[in-house]
Amino acid sequence: MISVERQDSFHLKISRVLQEETAHRLDLFLFVPGELGLTGQVIAEEAFYHAAIHVKRTYFSDRYRLPLVLSRLAERGRLDPEHYRLSLSLYAYQYVVAMERSTQPLREAAREARKADNAGREDERKGTGRDGDEAASLASRLQEHADLAVGILRRLRRQEPAEESLRRHYATVDNYLSWFTEQRLLALVASLPRGRLREVRQRLLAICRAEGEYREAREYNSARVTRDPTRMSNKMRLLRRLIEYPVTLKQRTQELGGAEQKAVKGLATAVVMVFVSLGLLEARNVLADITALLVLTMALLYALREVFKDDLRNTLWRLLRKGRPKWRRQYLDPTRNLTVGRQLEWFDYKRFSRLDEEIKRVRKRNVAQREEVVLHYRSSSRMSPTRFLSGYDHTRETLSLDLSPIARLMDKGSHRVYRLEEGDQVVREEVEKRHLLNLVIREVQGERPPTLQRWKIVMSRSRIVDLERVHAEGPGHEAGSDP
Repeated sequence: MISVERQDSFHLKISRVLQEETAHRLDLFLFVPGELGLTGQVIAEEAFYHAAIHVKRTYFSDRYRLPLVLSRLAERGRLDPEHYRLSLSLYAYQYVVAMERSTQPLREAAREARKADNAGREDERKGTGRDGDEAASLASRLQEHADLAVGILRRLRRQEPAEESLRRHYATVDNYLSWFTEQRLLALVASLPRGRLREVRQRLLAICRAEGEYREAREYNSARVTRDPTRMSNKMRLLRRLIEYPVTLKQRTQELGGAEQKAVKGLATAVVMVFVSLGLLEARNVLADITALLVLTMALLYALREVFKDDLRNTLWRLLRKGRPKWRRQYLDPTRNLTVGRQLEWFDYKRFSRLDEEIKRVRKRNVAQREEVVLHYRSSSRMSPTRFLSGYDHTRETLSLDLSPIARLMDKGSHRVYRLEEGDQVVREEVEKRHLLNLVIREVQGERPPTLQRWKIVMSRSRIVDLERVHAEGPGHEAGSDP
Protein backbone atom coordinates (compact mmCIF):
# COMPACT_ATOMS: atom_id res chain seq x y z
CA MET A 1 0.00 0.00 0.00
CA ILE A 2 1.42 3.36 -1.09
CA SER A 3 0.39 6.65 0.49
CA VAL A 4 1.23 10.14 -0.77
CA GLU A 5 0.72 13.26 1.34
CA ARG A 6 1.89 16.83 1.57
CA GLN A 7 4.72 17.24 4.05
CA ASP A 8 5.01 21.04 3.78
CA SER A 9 4.76 23.71 1.09
CA PHE A 10 6.82 21.91 -1.56
CA HIS A 11 7.51 18.40 -0.23
CA LEU A 12 5.56 15.23 -0.96
CA LYS A 13 6.00 12.26 1.34
CA ILE A 14 5.61 8.89 -0.40
CA SER A 15 5.39 6.02 2.09
CA ARG A 16 5.13 2.28 1.64
CA VAL A 17 5.59 -0.81 3.79
CA LEU A 18 7.83 -3.47 2.28
CA GLN A 19 6.50 -6.95 2.92
CA GLU A 20 8.36 -10.20 3.54
CA GLU A 21 9.46 -10.56 -0.09
CA THR A 22 13.13 -9.85 -0.58
CA ALA A 23 12.84 -8.09 -3.97
CA HIS A 24 11.05 -4.76 -4.48
CA ARG A 25 10.84 -2.31 -7.34
CA LEU A 26 9.45 1.23 -7.36
CA ASP A 27 8.93 3.55 -10.34
CA LEU A 28 7.97 7.22 -10.05
CA PHE A 29 6.96 9.14 -13.17
CA LEU A 30 6.51 12.89 -12.70
CA PHE A 31 4.80 14.59 -15.66
CA VAL A 32 5.73 18.29 -15.76
CA PRO A 33 3.97 20.76 -18.13
CA GLY A 34 6.16 21.63 -21.08
CA GLU A 35 5.42 25.36 -20.72
CA LEU A 36 7.73 25.46 -17.68
CA GLY A 37 10.73 24.78 -19.92
CA LEU A 38 12.23 22.01 -17.79
CA THR A 39 15.07 20.18 -19.55
CA GLY A 40 18.27 18.39 -18.69
CA GLN A 41 20.18 21.60 -19.45
CA VAL A 42 18.06 23.63 -16.97
CA ILE A 43 18.28 21.05 -14.15
CA ALA A 44 20.73 18.21 -14.65
CA GLU A 45 19.66 14.69 -13.74
CA GLU A 46 22.27 14.31 -11.01
CA ALA A 47 21.47 17.73 -9.56
CA PHE A 48 17.74 16.99 -9.37
CA TYR A 49 18.35 13.57 -7.83
CA HIS A 50 20.60 14.88 -5.06
CA ALA A 51 18.48 17.97 -4.34
CA ALA A 52 14.93 16.62 -4.59
CA ILE A 53 14.91 12.91 -3.70
CA HIS A 54 15.59 11.73 -0.14
CA VAL A 55 14.95 8.15 1.00
CA LYS A 56 14.68 6.84 4.55
CA ARG A 57 13.90 3.31 5.78
CA THR A 58 12.92 2.22 9.26
CA TYR A 59 11.98 -1.02 10.93
CA PHE A 60 8.24 -1.74 10.95
CA SER A 61 5.99 -4.37 12.50
CA ASP A 62 2.28 -5.07 12.09
CA ARG A 63 2.31 -6.53 15.61
CA TYR A 64 1.89 -3.17 17.28
CA ARG A 65 2.45 -4.34 20.85
CA LEU A 66 5.68 -6.18 20.10
CA PRO A 67 7.99 -3.23 20.91
CA LEU A 68 6.22 -2.63 24.22
CA VAL A 69 6.43 -6.33 25.14
CA LEU A 70 10.15 -6.36 24.36
CA SER A 71 10.70 -3.17 26.35
CA ARG A 72 8.99 -4.72 29.39
CA LEU A 73 11.14 -7.82 29.10
CA ALA A 74 14.20 -5.61 29.00
CA GLU A 75 12.96 -3.63 32.01
CA ARG A 76 12.67 -6.86 33.98
CA GLY A 77 16.27 -7.75 33.20
CA ARG A 78 15.57 -10.34 30.50
CA LEU A 79 16.96 -8.18 27.70
CA ASP A 80 19.97 -5.87 27.56
CA PRO A 81 19.53 -2.07 27.93
CA GLU A 82 20.36 -1.45 24.27
CA HIS A 83 17.49 -3.70 23.26
CA TYR A 84 15.20 -1.83 25.66
CA ARG A 85 16.01 1.55 24.11
CA LEU A 86 15.55 0.16 20.60
CA SER A 87 12.21 -1.48 21.43
CA LEU A 88 10.86 1.62 23.13
CA SER A 89 11.90 3.78 20.19
CA LEU A 90 10.13 1.38 17.81
CA TYR A 91 6.97 1.56 19.90
CA ALA A 92 7.06 5.36 19.93
CA TYR A 93 7.86 5.63 16.22
CA GLN A 94 5.01 3.36 15.15
CA TYR A 95 2.61 5.28 17.37
CA VAL A 96 3.70 8.55 15.80
CA VAL A 97 3.30 7.19 12.27
CA ALA A 98 -0.14 5.75 13.04
CA MET A 99 -1.20 9.02 14.69
CA GLU A 100 -0.09 11.08 11.70
CA ARG A 101 -1.90 8.86 9.21
CA SER A 102 -5.14 8.62 11.21
CA THR A 103 -5.30 12.33 12.07
CA GLN A 104 -5.11 13.60 8.50
CA PRO A 105 -8.47 12.20 7.27
CA LEU A 106 -10.13 13.35 10.51
CA ARG A 107 -8.88 16.90 9.96
CA GLU A 108 -10.16 16.85 6.39
CA ALA A 109 -13.56 15.62 7.55
CA ALA A 110 -13.63 18.29 10.26
CA ARG A 111 -12.82 21.01 7.72
CA GLU A 112 -15.62 19.81 5.46
CA ALA A 113 -18.02 19.88 8.40
CA ARG A 114 -16.86 23.40 9.27
CA LYS A 115 -17.37 24.60 5.70
CA ALA A 116 -20.88 23.14 5.65
CA ASP A 117 -21.63 24.76 9.00
CA ASN A 118 -20.36 28.18 7.88
CA ALA A 119 -22.38 27.97 4.68
CA GLY A 120 -25.53 27.67 6.76
CA ARG A 121 -27.28 24.79 5.02
CA GLU A 122 -30.37 24.83 7.19
CA ASP A 123 -32.65 23.63 4.39
CA GLU A 124 -30.58 20.51 3.78
CA ARG A 125 -30.43 19.71 7.47
CA LYS A 126 -34.17 20.14 7.88
CA GLY A 127 -35.00 18.22 4.75
CA THR A 128 -32.75 15.19 5.00
CA GLY A 129 -30.86 15.30 8.29
CA ARG A 130 -27.74 14.33 6.37
CA ASP A 131 -25.49 16.85 8.14
CA GLY A 132 -26.65 15.55 11.51
CA ASP A 133 -25.66 12.02 10.52
CA GLU A 134 -22.27 13.20 9.27
CA ALA A 135 -21.67 15.13 12.50
CA ALA A 136 -22.56 12.06 14.57
CA SER A 137 -20.22 9.90 12.48
CA LEU A 138 -17.39 12.42 12.86
CA ALA A 139 -17.97 12.63 16.61
CA SER A 140 -17.81 8.83 16.89
CA ARG A 141 -14.55 8.69 14.93
CA LEU A 142 -13.01 11.43 17.05
CA GLN A 143 -14.02 9.68 20.27
CA GLU A 144 -12.50 6.42 19.06
CA HIS A 145 -9.32 8.26 18.01
CA ALA A 146 -8.99 9.88 21.43
CA ASP A 147 -9.61 6.59 23.26
CA LEU A 148 -6.89 4.84 21.25
CA ALA A 149 -4.37 7.62 21.90
CA VAL A 150 -5.07 7.66 25.64
CA GLY A 151 -4.93 3.86 25.80
CA ILE A 152 -1.57 3.66 24.05
CA LEU A 153 -0.04 6.30 26.34
CA ARG A 154 -1.47 4.53 29.39
CA ARG A 155 0.13 1.22 28.38
CA LEU A 156 3.45 2.99 27.89
CA ARG A 157 3.34 4.51 31.38
CA ARG A 158 2.38 1.39 33.31
CA GLN A 159 5.97 0.41 34.05
CA GLU A 160 8.73 2.98 34.33
CA PRO A 161 12.25 1.52 34.37
CA ALA A 162 14.24 1.83 37.58
CA GLU A 163 17.70 2.02 36.04
CA GLU A 164 18.82 5.62 35.49
CA SER A 165 20.12 5.15 31.93
CA LEU A 166 16.87 3.46 30.86
CA ARG A 167 14.80 6.07 32.67
CA ARG A 168 16.40 8.88 30.68
CA HIS A 169 15.40 7.26 27.40
CA TYR A 170 11.93 6.56 28.78
CA ALA A 171 11.59 10.24 29.73
CA THR A 172 12.61 11.30 26.22
CA VAL A 173 9.99 9.05 24.63
CA ASP A 174 7.27 9.92 27.16
CA ASN A 175 7.92 13.66 26.85
CA TYR A 176 7.74 13.67 23.06
CA LEU A 177 4.68 11.42 22.79
CA SER A 178 2.80 13.55 25.32
CA TRP A 179 3.57 16.76 23.41
CA PHE A 180 2.94 15.16 20.02
CA THR A 181 -0.45 13.81 21.12
CA GLU A 182 -1.42 17.21 22.48
CA GLN A 183 -0.44 18.92 19.22
CA ARG A 184 -2.37 16.48 17.06
CA LEU A 185 -5.52 16.75 19.18
CA LEU A 186 -5.32 20.55 19.27
CA ALA A 187 -5.05 20.55 15.47
CA LEU A 188 -8.26 18.51 15.35
CA VAL A 189 -9.99 20.94 17.72
CA ALA A 190 -8.92 23.90 15.58
CA SER A 191 -10.51 22.24 12.52
CA LEU A 192 -13.86 21.45 14.17
CA PRO A 193 -16.92 23.58 13.38
CA ARG A 194 -17.65 26.13 16.07
CA GLY A 195 -20.79 25.70 18.10
CA ARG A 196 -21.13 22.01 17.25
CA LEU A 197 -19.64 18.77 18.58
CA ARG A 198 -19.17 20.40 21.98
CA GLU A 199 -18.82 17.13 23.87
CA VAL A 200 -16.05 15.89 21.58
CA ARG A 201 -14.33 19.28 21.72
CA GLN A 202 -14.37 19.27 25.51
CA ARG A 203 -13.07 15.71 25.62
CA LEU A 204 -10.14 16.52 23.34
CA LEU A 205 -9.33 19.71 25.26
CA ALA A 206 -9.43 17.80 28.55
CA ILE A 207 -6.88 15.29 27.22
CA CYS A 208 -4.63 18.14 26.05
CA ARG A 209 -4.81 19.88 29.45
CA ALA A 210 -4.07 16.58 31.20
CA GLU A 211 -1.00 15.99 29.03
CA GLY A 212 0.28 19.51 29.66
CA GLU A 213 -0.15 19.08 33.41
CA TYR A 214 1.51 15.66 33.22
CA ARG A 215 4.64 17.06 31.57
CA GLU A 216 4.72 19.91 34.08
CA ALA A 217 4.40 17.52 37.03
CA ARG A 218 7.21 15.34 35.67
CA GLU A 219 9.35 18.45 35.02
CA TYR A 220 10.18 17.30 31.53
CA ASN A 221 10.63 20.86 30.22
CA SER A 222 11.84 24.03 31.89
CA ALA A 223 9.55 27.03 32.28
CA ARG A 224 11.55 29.01 29.69
CA VAL A 225 11.13 26.29 27.08
CA THR A 226 7.42 25.88 27.84
CA ARG A 227 6.74 29.62 27.45
CA ASP A 228 8.58 29.91 24.12
CA PRO A 229 6.84 28.00 21.28
CA THR A 230 9.93 28.20 19.07
CA ARG A 231 12.23 26.66 21.66
CA MET A 232 9.61 24.04 22.50
CA SER A 233 9.19 23.07 18.86
CA ASN A 234 12.95 22.87 18.29
CA LYS A 235 13.42 20.71 21.39
CA MET A 236 10.67 18.31 20.32
CA ARG A 237 12.15 18.05 16.85
CA LEU A 238 15.44 17.05 18.47
CA LEU A 239 13.68 14.49 20.66
CA ARG A 240 12.04 12.97 17.61
CA ARG A 241 15.42 12.62 15.93
CA LEU A 242 16.73 10.87 19.03
CA ILE A 243 13.75 8.50 18.98
CA GLU A 244 14.05 7.73 15.26
CA TYR A 245 17.82 7.26 15.25
CA PRO A 246 17.87 3.66 16.65
CA VAL A 247 15.10 2.48 14.29
CA THR A 248 16.31 4.15 11.08
CA LEU A 249 18.55 2.04 8.88
CA LYS A 250 21.93 3.58 8.13
CA GLN A 251 22.70 4.30 4.50
CA ARG A 252 25.81 4.34 2.36
CA THR A 253 25.35 5.78 -1.12
CA GLN A 254 27.81 5.10 -3.92
CA GLU A 255 27.77 6.62 -7.39
CA LEU A 256 28.30 3.91 -9.99
CA GLY A 257 30.45 4.06 -13.09
CA GLY A 258 33.48 5.94 -11.74
CA ALA A 259 36.05 3.51 -13.12
CA GLU A 260 34.09 3.12 -16.36
CA GLN A 261 34.01 6.88 -16.82
CA LYS A 262 37.80 7.06 -16.54
CA ALA A 263 38.14 4.17 -19.01
CA VAL A 264 35.79 5.88 -21.48
CA LYS A 265 37.73 9.14 -21.16
CA GLY A 266 41.00 7.37 -21.84
CA LEU A 267 39.55 5.42 -24.78
CA ALA A 268 38.07 8.54 -26.38
CA THR A 269 41.37 10.38 -26.02
CA ALA A 270 43.28 7.44 -27.51
CA VAL A 271 40.94 7.08 -30.49
CA VAL A 272 41.06 10.79 -31.30
CA MET A 273 44.85 10.91 -30.91
CA VAL A 274 45.23 8.03 -33.40
CA PHE A 275 43.42 10.00 -36.08
CA VAL A 276 45.24 13.22 -35.18
CA SER A 277 48.62 11.47 -35.40
CA LEU A 278 47.75 9.90 -38.73
CA GLY A 279 46.66 13.30 -39.99
CA LEU A 280 49.92 14.90 -38.86
CA LEU A 281 52.00 12.19 -40.58
CA GLU A 282 50.03 12.60 -43.78
CA ALA A 283 50.41 16.39 -43.65
CA ARG A 284 54.16 16.02 -43.06
CA ASN A 285 54.49 13.73 -46.09
CA VAL A 286 52.46 16.03 -48.32
CA LEU A 287 53.95 19.36 -47.26
CA ALA A 288 57.50 18.01 -46.73
CA ASP A 289 59.07 21.01 -44.97
CA ILE A 290 57.82 22.95 -42.01
CA THR A 291 55.89 25.82 -43.50
CA ALA A 292 53.12 28.15 -42.44
CA LEU A 293 50.62 25.84 -44.13
CA LEU A 294 51.87 22.87 -42.07
CA VAL A 295 51.54 24.88 -38.87
CA LEU A 296 47.99 25.85 -39.81
CA THR A 297 47.17 22.23 -40.62
CA MET A 298 48.51 21.08 -37.25
CA ALA A 299 46.49 23.79 -35.48
CA LEU A 300 43.35 22.66 -37.31
CA LEU A 301 43.93 19.01 -36.39
CA TYR A 302 44.44 19.86 -32.73
CA ALA A 303 41.29 22.00 -32.77
CA LEU A 304 39.32 19.10 -34.25
CA ARG A 305 40.78 16.87 -31.53
CA GLU A 306 39.43 19.11 -28.76
CA VAL A 307 36.01 19.26 -30.39
CA PHE A 308 35.53 15.59 -31.19
CA LYS A 309 37.20 14.23 -28.04
CA ASP A 310 34.41 15.53 -25.77
CA ASP A 311 31.65 14.55 -28.19
CA LEU A 312 33.04 11.04 -28.59
CA ARG A 313 33.49 10.65 -24.84
CA ASN A 314 29.93 11.79 -24.10
CA THR A 315 28.49 9.53 -26.82
CA LEU A 316 30.40 6.47 -25.59
CA TRP A 317 29.40 7.24 -21.99
CA ARG A 318 25.69 7.52 -22.86
CA LEU A 319 25.77 4.25 -24.81
CA LEU A 320 27.60 2.44 -22.03
CA ARG A 321 25.38 3.68 -19.17
CA LYS A 322 22.05 3.57 -21.02
CA GLY A 323 19.51 1.70 -18.90
CA ARG A 324 22.02 0.91 -16.15
CA PRO A 325 21.69 2.07 -12.51
CA LYS A 326 23.49 5.25 -11.50
CA TRP A 327 23.62 4.86 -7.72
CA ARG A 328 23.88 2.03 -5.21
CA ARG A 329 22.49 2.40 -1.69
CA GLN A 330 23.47 0.04 1.12
CA TYR A 331 21.28 -0.35 4.24
CA LEU A 332 22.83 -1.22 7.60
CA ASP A 333 21.30 -2.19 10.93
CA PRO A 334 21.76 0.87 13.21
CA THR A 335 22.98 -1.11 16.24
CA ARG A 336 24.92 -4.05 14.78
CA ASN A 337 26.19 -2.43 11.53
CA LEU A 338 25.16 -5.54 9.57
CA THR A 339 24.11 -5.14 5.95
CA VAL A 340 20.36 -5.83 5.77
CA GLY A 341 19.70 -4.77 2.19
CA ARG A 342 20.92 -3.11 -1.00
CA GLN A 343 19.23 -0.86 -3.51
CA LEU A 344 19.99 0.28 -7.05
CA GLU A 345 18.61 3.60 -8.28
CA TRP A 346 18.01 5.26 -11.65
CA PHE A 347 16.96 8.81 -12.53
CA ASP A 348 16.59 10.31 -16.00
CA TYR A 349 14.41 12.35 -18.34
CA LYS A 350 12.18 10.28 -20.61
CA ARG A 351 10.03 10.82 -23.66
CA PHE A 352 6.39 9.85 -23.45
CA SER A 353 6.74 7.60 -26.50
CA ARG A 354 9.37 5.48 -24.68
CA LEU A 355 7.24 4.78 -21.60
CA ASP A 356 5.69 1.39 -20.88
CA GLU A 357 2.20 0.81 -22.23
CA GLU A 358 0.69 0.47 -18.77
CA ILE A 359 2.18 3.82 -17.72
CA LYS A 360 0.74 5.43 -20.87
CA ARG A 361 -2.63 3.88 -20.10
CA VAL A 362 -2.68 5.20 -16.55
CA ARG A 363 -1.50 8.67 -17.59
CA LYS A 364 -4.15 9.07 -20.34
CA ARG A 365 -2.62 12.08 -22.04
CA ASN A 366 -4.55 14.25 -24.45
CA VAL A 367 -3.50 16.66 -27.20
CA ALA A 368 -2.98 19.58 -24.80
CA GLN A 369 -0.47 17.57 -22.78
CA ARG A 370 1.87 16.39 -25.53
CA GLU A 371 4.65 18.74 -24.47
CA GLU A 372 4.98 17.29 -20.98
CA VAL A 373 8.45 16.47 -19.65
CA VAL A 374 8.68 13.12 -17.86
CA LEU A 375 11.04 12.65 -14.90
CA HIS A 376 11.58 8.99 -14.06
CA TYR A 377 12.97 7.63 -10.79
CA ARG A 378 13.39 3.90 -10.25
CA SER A 379 14.66 1.89 -7.30
CA SER A 380 15.23 -1.86 -7.14
CA SER A 381 16.04 -3.25 -3.70
CA ARG A 382 16.76 -6.62 -2.19
CA MET A 383 16.46 -7.00 1.57
CA SER A 384 17.65 -9.75 3.91
CA PRO A 385 14.93 -10.33 6.53
CA THR A 386 17.05 -12.97 8.29
CA ARG A 387 19.44 -10.18 9.34
CA PHE A 388 16.70 -7.90 10.63
CA LEU A 389 16.16 -7.11 14.28
CA SER A 390 14.43 -10.05 15.98
CA GLY A 391 10.66 -9.86 15.48
CA TYR A 392 10.81 -7.46 12.52
CA ASP A 393 10.55 -8.65 8.94
CA HIS A 394 9.08 -5.43 7.48
CA THR A 395 10.58 -2.05 6.68
CA ARG A 396 8.83 1.25 6.07
CA GLU A 397 10.25 3.39 3.30
CA THR A 398 9.63 7.13 3.23
CA LEU A 399 10.62 8.97 0.06
CA SER A 400 10.58 12.77 0.24
CA LEU A 401 10.11 14.47 -3.13
CA ASP A 402 11.04 18.17 -3.15
CA LEU A 403 9.23 20.10 -5.90
CA SER A 404 10.79 23.49 -5.14
CA PRO A 405 13.23 23.24 -8.13
CA ILE A 406 10.18 22.97 -10.40
CA ALA A 407 8.33 25.75 -8.53
CA ARG A 408 11.18 28.16 -9.33
CA LEU A 409 10.36 27.76 -13.03
CA MET A 410 6.79 28.98 -12.52
CA ASP A 411 5.60 32.55 -13.02
CA LYS A 412 5.43 34.62 -9.86
CA GLY A 413 2.67 36.98 -10.91
CA SER A 414 -1.10 36.65 -11.01
CA HIS A 415 -3.81 37.77 -13.39
CA ARG A 416 -7.28 39.24 -13.08
CA VAL A 417 -10.59 37.50 -13.64
CA TYR A 418 -13.89 39.34 -13.98
CA ARG A 419 -17.31 37.91 -13.16
CA LEU A 420 -20.83 39.24 -13.19
CA GLU A 421 -22.91 39.16 -10.02
CA GLU A 422 -26.58 39.94 -9.41
CA GLY A 423 -27.55 43.51 -10.06
CA ASP A 424 -25.22 43.83 -13.05
CA GLN A 425 -22.25 44.34 -10.75
CA VAL A 426 -18.84 43.42 -12.17
CA VAL A 427 -16.39 41.96 -9.66
CA ARG A 428 -12.65 41.84 -10.27
CA GLU A 429 -10.57 39.15 -8.55
CA GLU A 430 -6.85 38.44 -8.46
CA VAL A 431 -6.14 34.83 -9.47
CA GLU A 432 -2.87 33.02 -8.81
CA LYS A 433 -1.44 31.10 -11.73
CA ARG A 434 -1.34 27.37 -11.11
CA HIS A 435 0.02 24.34 -12.92
CA LEU A 436 -1.09 20.72 -12.95
CA LEU A 437 1.50 17.98 -12.49
CA ASN A 438 0.81 14.25 -12.61
CA LEU A 439 2.61 11.64 -10.52
CA VAL A 440 2.31 7.99 -11.61
CA ILE A 441 3.62 5.36 -9.19
CA ARG A 442 4.26 1.71 -9.96
CA GLU A 443 5.30 -0.72 -7.24
CA VAL A 444 6.16 -4.41 -7.63
CA GLN A 445 6.79 -6.61 -4.60
CA GLY A 446 8.02 -10.14 -5.25
CA GLU A 447 5.92 -12.04 -7.76
CA ARG A 448 2.69 -10.14 -7.10
CA PRO A 449 1.00 -8.02 -9.78
CA PRO A 450 2.12 -4.38 -9.91
CA THR A 451 0.31 -1.66 -7.98
CA LEU A 452 -0.34 1.49 -10.04
CA GLN A 453 -1.52 4.88 -8.82
CA ARG A 454 -1.92 8.31 -10.40
CA TRP A 455 -2.00 11.52 -8.37
CA LYS A 456 -2.85 15.03 -9.52
CA ILE A 457 -0.68 17.77 -8.03
CA VAL A 458 -1.89 21.37 -8.33
CA MET A 459 1.03 23.75 -7.75
CA SER A 460 1.72 27.45 -7.71
CA ARG A 461 5.03 29.20 -7.28
CA SER A 462 4.43 29.51 -3.53
CA ARG A 463 3.12 26.05 -2.54
CA ILE A 464 1.42 22.78 -3.38
CA VAL A 465 -2.23 23.78 -3.55
CA ASP A 466 -3.95 20.41 -3.82
CA LEU A 467 -3.12 16.71 -4.00
CA GLU A 468 -5.65 14.13 -5.19
CA ARG A 469 -5.46 10.46 -6.11
CA VAL A 470 -7.44 9.86 -9.30
CA HIS A 471 -6.46 6.30 -10.23
CA ALA A 472 -5.49 3.13 -8.37
CA GLU A 473 -5.25 -0.50 -9.41
CA GLY A 474 -3.48 -3.64 -8.31
CA PRO A 475 -3.28 -5.55 -5.00
CA GLY A 476 -5.34 -3.73 -2.39
CA HIS A 477 -7.13 -1.60 -5.01
CA GLU A 478 -9.97 -2.18 -7.37
CA ALA A 479 -9.33 -1.11 -10.94
CA GLY A 480 -9.98 2.62 -11.02
CA SER A 481 -10.21 5.37 -13.54
CA ASP A 482 -10.36 9.11 -13.63
CA PRO A 483 -13.50 10.63 -12.10
